[in-house]
Amino acid sequence: MRMKPSDISLKVCSYSHVLEIISDKWTALVIYSLENGTIRYGEINRRIEGISQKMLTQTLKQLERDGLVNRKVTPSVPPIVEYTLTPLGETLIPYMKMLKDWASEHYSAVRKAREEYDLGGTETIVR
Repeated sequence: MRMKPSDISLKVCSYSHVLEIISDKWTALVIYSLENGTIRYGEINRRIEGISQKMLTQTLKQLERDGLVNRKVTPSVPPIVEYTLTPLGETLIPYMKMLKDWASEHYSAVRKAREEYDLGGTETIVR
């Protein structure tokens, strides 16, 4: 019995919509930075090497819009701004850890494949 292939059109596939949210490298790193609880904006910025303040702010706003992150501002001088994963955001952690584990186990093979490809050594002959 032949199974009907999954619909992966960008308009109707929920999977493609979720990938749109989490596939950005900064998004994944921000989520990882929040996995152990509430932290301040500055601490997130220090934990993520190479992220600009503009990109961090945009990423946090998008995650808040998507319901994955809560933002709390405590009035003071200067204001204290803290972020935490929502219960929905916390549900992503096990899946992202699985991807992180896969990367740890297999990235050297990916790197090797890239090197071979770049040297022209991976032609496949189809007959």
